[in-house]
Amino acid sequence: MDKPRNIQILEKIPVYEGYFRIDRYRLRHELFAGGMSAPISREVFERGHAVGVLPYDPVRDTVVLIEQFRIGAYAAGVEPWLLEIVAGIIEDGETPEDVAKREALEEAGLTISELLPVRTYVVSPGGASESVHVFLGRVDSSTAGGIHGLDSEDEDIRVKAVPWAEARRLLDDGKICNALGLIALQWLALHRDDVRRRWKV
Repeated sequence: MDKPRNIQILEKIPVYEGYFRIDRYRLRHELFAGGMSAPISREVFERGHAVGVLPYDPVRDTVVLIEQFRIGAYAAGVEPWLLEIVAGIIEDGETPEDVAKREALEEAGLTISELLPVRTYVVSPGGASESVHVFLGRVDSSTAGGIHGLDSEDEDIRVKAVPWAEARRLLDDGKICNALGLIALQWLALHRDDVRRRWKV
């Protein structure tokens, strides 16, 4: 069966603009059964597009995770200091690869020597436009640790070098509770042997 393709934007109005933006759409779209839907109204959270990179040291078989306070987790009633991977928003003129390297340096003090693309996904397609490019980044984790982040962005980021066996336990025990970290670590769990062969370890 062919996929519906036709979308008619009847109206798009910005309804909020602060740290983020919200737009309200009125639209119609083609239906699976044929014809067009009635006009519907939807708000879209415009956060920008992002990049996540899981720093991995294939020589030491170690990943580097970061820990920081997240207001969204707090508002959701879960532990607000989350174990995550390095991530950031794509700025004008940047490629996803640029962002991966910049954020690894800013958030973890790490230099990435090679990047492997993992996946691109949409975060919450029912109400947000954000997509995330996910990478695995080759690093030397021997000096990883300490507190990092930019004062100008009010960042307070603790960096941890975690042996793969421990990272796998954190994953299996539900200690990684954000989608980006889950996707990156599960991908590495599936492809770790291939990565290590590729990086000649």
